[in-house]
Amino acid sequence: MPQSTPYVHRRPFALAVLFGALLLSLLVVPPAAADDGPGTPAGWTARPAGGGSAGEDARPYVYLEGTPGAVLQDRLSVTNPARTPLTVRLRGDGPAGPWFRFAADTVTVPARTRADVPFALAVPRDAVPGGVAGEILTVGGGEERRVPVRVRVGGPTLAALTVEDVEVFGRTIRYALVNRGNAPLRPRLSVRAEGAFGTLLDRQARPLPLELAPGRRVELTEPWPDAPALDSVTVRLRVTAEGGARDEAAASAAYVPPAPVTGAGLLALAFLAVLGARAYRRGRWRTGTSAAAATAPAPGPDKQPAEEERHLETAGAES
Repeated sequence: MPQSTPYVHRRPFALAVLFGALLLSLLVVPPAAADDGPGTPAGWTARPAGGGSAGEDARPYVYLEGTPGAVLQDRLSVTNPARTPLTVRLRGDGPAGPWFRFAADTVTVPARTRADVPFALAVPRDAVPGGVAGEILTVGGGEERRVPVRVRVGGPTLAALTVEDVEVFGRTIRYALVNRGNAPLRPRLSVRAEGAFGTLLDRQARPLPLELAPGRRVELTEPWPDAPALDSVTVRLRVTAEGGARDEAAASAAYVPPAPVTGAGLLALAFLAVLGARAYRRGRWRTGTSAAAATAPAPGPDKQPAEEERHLETAGAES
C-alpha cells in the first residue's frame, strides 16, 4: 500500500519561501543617508532665539529698546543639523553695527545641536532718539546668514534746522540746509526777493523733496529764470519743518547787463550807485530828523523869545 506524503512535510518549505521573500525585501530598501564626513556642514540656520528647533514661532527679527548709554541684551540661535561641528563668525552690520558686542567673535556649534549665543548692544550716549536698523552677520562653512535687528532709542526729541551760505549767481540761488536736531525733518522753503522798485519774487512755502537726517547737511539750488537784468536785489530764504524748526537767511546781489565797462556799463554802475546813495541818505536823514525831534526844544512861531533875550542883555549893558 503506497504511503501518502504527510502535510507536515510541506510546512518547512513554505516557511523557507516566506523567509526568502522577506530577506529580498530588506535587501532592496535604500541605504540610510551617508555621513556628512569632514566636508562643509549644510543646512545650518541662524535666527533670533526663542523659536522651536524647526523655526516654529520664531521672531522675524530682534527688537531692542533703550535710552542713550544703555546696554541691551538678547540671544542668537544657531542650529547645526549636520554630523560634524560648525564654526561660525559673528559681527554686527548696518547703521547699528558698531553697537554690537559679542563674548566671542567665533563660536563652534557641535553636530546636531542648537546653540543660543548671547550678545549685547551698547547704545552710545550721544545717540539720537528714533529708530536704528542693524544686522548680525554669521558666516560659517562658506555661507552666511543675516539676522535683522531693530533698535528703538528713547529720549526727548529736538527739532532744529538752519539755512546757511545763501548766494545769488545770475539766475540761480544757492543755499545749504543743516539738521541741527536729533529728529529727521522734511523742510519747507519760501523765497522772497526785493529790488529797488519793489518785490521781484515771492514764492510761498512748499515742501522740498527730501528728508533731512539728524546732523545731515545738504546743498541745494533754487532756479530764478526771470531774474532782473538791472537791479540791486536782496533775496531772503525761510525754511520751516515739523516740531517748530525754522530759520531765515538772506543775501544781496547787483544785476548789471553784460556790456563793456565804458558806456552802458558805466551808466548801469552809476545807476546802482545812485540808488544806493539815495537809500543811504534817506536812512541818515530819517535818523537825524528823529534824533533832532527827540532832543531839541520846539521854537516859538516867530522866534520872539530869542529877540526878547537880546533886548534884555542890551538894556542891562546901558544901565
